[in-house]
Amino acid sequence: MEGIIVRRVIPSDNSCLFNAVGYVMEHNKSKSQELRQVIAATVLSDPVKYNEAFLGKPNEEYCDWILNPEKWGGAIELSILSEYYRREIAAYDIQTSRCDLYGQEKKYDERVMLIYDGLHYDALAMSPFEGAPEEFDQTIFPVDHNRSIGPAEGLALNLVRDAQRKRSYTDTANFTLRCGVCQMGVIGQKEAVEHAQATGHVNFQEYR
Repeated sequence: MEGIIVRRVIPSDNSCLFNAVGYVMEHNKSKSQELRQVIAATVLSDPVKYNEAFLGKPNEEYCDWILNPEKWGGAIELSILSEYYRREIAAYDIQTSRCDLYGQEKKYDERVMLIYDGLHYDALAMSPFEGAPEEFDQTIFPVDHNRSIGPAEGLALNLVRDAQRKRSYTDTANFTLRCGVCQMGVIGQKEAVEHAQATGHVNFQEYR
């Protein structure tokens, strides 16, 4: 398919990683609860591989945590979902334009793509033309013998670099957030996490 790479925006509801994966894998932006359960079941089934050192918390505690719709996913969850769907997941980081490829060592023959702005994941898709409806999106790309997905790869990187030039990412070390519960201002992810742990408040909005 010829066309352009577009960024399909996923709602910001703490489950963007799961819904972005749901969209690129199944054209479904409402998979978060189901995929959280897939991850919890995978982790619970292999406590040796998914030990406390790997997860950052005890196995069962992690399973309870990931089932909470307020909690965000990251690298661990992407690697498990890559295995679950048996496809590579390429996650492009806008701030650095780096691509983290999950499932690479498994040599899967298809790949999907996500874009990450420091806080939020959206889906990347190939669309036949600007403004085409989402049902025309191609989100799954065959991987060739050079481990490439052809022109889509370059187009995705161009989109990521364009977003980087526009500074449409969140510098998580220095961004300013306001707590939506008590209106307290915090700077950076570290302070936000500390505030959340101290107060139980998890509803932050970015402000400048």
